[in-house]
Amino acid sequence: MDAKYDVVVVGGGAAGLSGALTLGRARRKVLVVDAGRPRNAPAEGVHTYLGREGLSPLELLAAGREEVIGYGGEIVTGTVTTAERLDDGGFRVVLADGATVEADRLLVTTGLTDELPDVPGLAERWGKDVLHCPYCHGWEVRDQAIAILGTGPLSVHQALLWRQWSADVTFFPHTAPDLGHDQRRQLAARGVTVVEGKVAGLEVTDGRLSGVRLADGRVVACQALATAGLLAAQAGLLAALGLETEEMEMSGHVIGTRVPADPMGATSVPGVWVAGNVTTLNEQVIGAAAAGVRAAAAINADLVAEETRRAVAAMDVAPEEYWDSRYSEKTRIWSGNPNVTLVREVSDLEPGTALDLGSGEGGDAIWLAGRGWRVTAADVSGVALERAAGHAKEAGVADRIDWQRHDLGVSFPEGVFDLVSACFLHSFVDLPREEILRAAASAVAPGGVLLVVGHVGWPSWEHNPPVEVHFPTAQEVLDALGLPEGEWEVQVREEYERAQDEPDGRHGARTDSVLKVRRLP
Repeated sequence: MDAKYDVVVVGGGAAGLSGALTLGRARRKVLVVDAGRPRNAPAEGVHTYLGREGLSPLELLAAGREEVIGYGGEIVTGTVTTAERLDDGGFRVVLADGATVEADRLLVTTGLTDELPDVPGLAERWGKDVLHCPYCHGWEVRDQAIAILGTGPLSVHQALLWRQWSADVTFFPHTAPDLGHDQRRQLAARGVTVVEGKVAGLEVTDGRLSGVRLADGRVVACQALATAGLLAAQAGLLAALGLETEEMEMSGHVIGTRVPADPMGATSVPGVWVAGNVTTLNEQVIGAAAAGVRAAAAINADLVAEETRRAVAAMDVAPEEYWDSRYSEKTRIWSGNPNVTLVREVSDLEPGTALDLGSGEGGDAIWLAGRGWRVTAADVSGVALERAAGHAKEAGVADRIDWQRHDLGVSFPEGVFDLVSACFLHSFVDLPREEILRAAASAVAPGGVLLVVGHVGWPSWEHNPPVEVHFPTAQEVLDALGLPEGEWEVQVREEYERAQDEPDGRHGARTDSVLKVRRLP
């Protein structure tokens, strides 16, 4: 796992994987943390899921995981114990094994727990021939002898509903409220048999449910049993964020607890969304998947809005302010070594005068000065220039470098030079790069060289780069320069891939471009 994600999805069922798939296709960096214990694992198949009818629940999830991974999502097996709010507004997710990851947004799809009636043998048959939803399982037990175990005020409704799938339905009031006159008439009218008395257990023959055993010893034959327990949202991990569950009702009766959310899944805690059975207790698999898609779309829209606010704010920050702040974060931002492409392309040149654009902490300028060049080094950050001057003094070349502060889009060093280099002249704030490079070409003396080195794309570990950012190829840089025909010689124009370690130390790669042109004498 990486340390930071756009979204961490807690729960890898239909809702979680659908949300992760949507976010992955939206080029978001997504991690799914799944305990690997799906509620519907005992069931033989998923039903009323268009295009996936009858597929094993585990096969459905396996296919979903492959699809998520195919779009750059990551999936780990684990249990999230808690989530904490960070000072920057994001979240830290803590796993049971002590691992932690951070995310800008959370999508919680942890589902629910069935608190089943306390009848011996019932839990062992759950999801096999002890069932709860006729739309999920009714077809598979159609025309069989179906028993209904009464547990609450909605049990009569459940018995009448299951009558749609079989004419042989027996209702056991068990712990349900006493039947009223109208309820008995409804059951009788639909041919549902009522058997009074407490249910003491189930009868199983050859591995299949064969009957219901009452406390007085009677056994009533059946092939399937339908019941309903209390449905409790698995939301303990959200307690630290101040998000509590509420009771969910159906026809005026409490059927369980849920995490409250709006129709898109947004909770009362900014940055936290929920989807599936953790918020809608009676949601079927296909509905949970749809809810995951809706929540993911809302999360992506929320991230886009925040990123847009930041981008607009960055436009209002002066470049010198931005870069001074960036360099002030650490005592050293760059390695201090010269760019390897500069070393390769310049080593065979006769030292003369050089202009280093975007000199930063001085690695390139100090190397050039050490090779005998007289260097003018320009950068927008006074912090970087002061630091670079100190490094030059330590290297014994301070007298060969003139450090100048320029916002290159506003002011530009005077003079002409035998070498003008612009290595990785990229910026997170507005930078008229093409105009600057045209000015750089104008500053090249006859017989001199212009060297432009830049990134062609994002590094290998950046799975969800901003789509609005474009890194030009060497040919695009050459075209933008608009060099007069017959006055320049193109010596190098290429892209190449180089190794670069990822922030966490793993091996990575990125592609760079090199344009080296010489002004003819």
